[in-house]
Amino acid sequence: MAALTVGALAASGCTGPATSGGDAVLTVASTADVTTLDPVASFSTEAMYLGNIYEPLLWKNAAGSSTAYTPAIATSWKKSADARTWTFTIRRGVRFHDGTRVDAAAVEQSVLAARKSGGASFIWAPLASITTPDDHTVVMHLKYAAAMDLIASSTYGAWIVSPKALNAAAKDKTYYNTKGVDGGTGPYRMASYRAGKEMVLTRAASYWNTARAATYKTVDVQITADTVTAQQMLTAGEVDLSTSVPLQNVNSFRKNAKYTVKDYSSPFNYVAFFNTRRKPLNNPLVRQALSYATPYKDIITVGAQGYGTQSHGPVPKDIFPYDASVPQYHQDLAKAKELLAKAGYPKGGFTLHLTYASENEAEARFVPLLKDAYAKLGVTVKVTSQLFNQQWQNAKSNPAGAQDMFVLYYWPTYSDAGSDNLYSLYHSSVKPYFNLSYWKNATYDGLVDKAGTYTADDPAKARSLYVQAERILYSEAPGLSLYDSRAVYVVPKALSGFGFNENYPFTVFFAALKPTG
Repeated sequence: MAALTVGALAASGCTGPATSGGDAVLTVASTADVTTLDPVASFSTEAMYLGNIYEPLLWKNAAGSSTAYTPAIATSWKKSADARTWTFTIRRGVRFHDGTRVDAAAVEQSVLAARKSGGASFIWAPLASITTPDDHTVVMHLKYAAAMDLIASSTYGAWIVSPKALNAAAKDKTYYNTKGVDGGTGPYRMASYRAGKEMVLTRAASYWNTARAATYKTVDVQITADTVTAQQMLTAGEVDLSTSVPLQNVNSFRKNAKYTVKDYSSPFNYVAFFNTRRKPLNNPLVRQALSYATPYKDIITVGAQGYGTQSHGPVPKDIFPYDASVPQYHQDLAKAKELLAKAGYPKGGFTLHLTYASENEAEARFVPLLKDAYAKLGVTVKVTSQLFNQQWQNAKSNPAGAQDMFVLYYWPTYSDAGSDNLYSLYHSSVKPYFNLSYWKNATYDGLVDKAGTYTADDPAKARSLYVQAERILYSEAPGLSLYDSRAVYVVPKALSGFGFNENYPFTVFFAALKPTG
């Protein structure tokens, strides 16, 4: 597929930066690269783009909204008294970008594909079967009570995809990177993508939702891993919007009349896994010692530039099943040395290999603090920065040859960090590994599994079970829960319609953006 450049757009009569709707181009700088363009396999920062191309059955509204959901591919839904049968009515008259009709069979195929091989396939664990009594009715039969409305509005694993695309991708693994541009129903379709450089979206010709129709014909996203470069592009007028700027520079924009700084609570958090399969990290006492040696306050000051709070476990604040009673470690070097000595390492004397995502500037800022703190215990930390895609792929393969510590920036797939964070990050898994501590604990697994069965009909009981599981995490310390970060954006006043939805925290909904005035 030929790459479409900004120059080509200009030559075709489009203008940018944006000044009006119609044929105008919205230019954007973003650090969001693409791990995969497969909407089923997606589980990373490509959510920035896929949320504009595809749609779920329902959209989960942002906190503070008057209603919890907005209908999308489904117009209505209901559940049985025991929350084990959910019926969705499919919107009539909608077609995928490839012209295929959206019906119950297409929805069923999408959900089953996500359950079988989705990057977030775990969200469909409650699903036993699907029936389609007619072309516009989908009935989901569950193994146990679950919040299927929440699951069906997930950021990952819930997009409704054209059967034509699903069938083609099953035969050709490169389909979505080469030809798969028309499998969605959203306000945009993909025009072109150059890996690590540029994503170009074009307005869908016949989008069904006129209330959400895009103002800009084209969205040209320049992908850069460097937020300083993104900021320079913004201030130089090369782009209309940057989805990130260096946090240390945010205050300068507060004083500039051209911009508004927006600061939101978010589900983003930072964790650092210990490789529990390798010595000496296979010893919980060593992991506890390193947990006590970690300088949490300094990490928030330096890494988050103050825009964060220390985590109570891997569940972000204000996201179910967050509970402030979950214990936290605090820096106590004397306690750390005592535990290391008890574990047989009175002077440290070992080396740990830590990896982090090179494009994540917060990690780059705070990782040296971990290295310096552990050096006070006699522990050497060898640091390697890698592009996240490389870091992720290396870590999923073989624990014996993997890193000792993996720093990860994470957010829940949907607003249930029990079924996601507590499951995804620490539930026992096998190759390809998603629990990158490679830790296995049957009691923990059982608590998390049981809690998930109560979320829909007894959330208090679910929370209680999840808290018990988190206390095991605290005791066993398979990883560090560092901090929950805030979502901070610098938005030019020349643009209106920008908002943040914690349920889709990495997606900027380009169709909502309009020139001011």
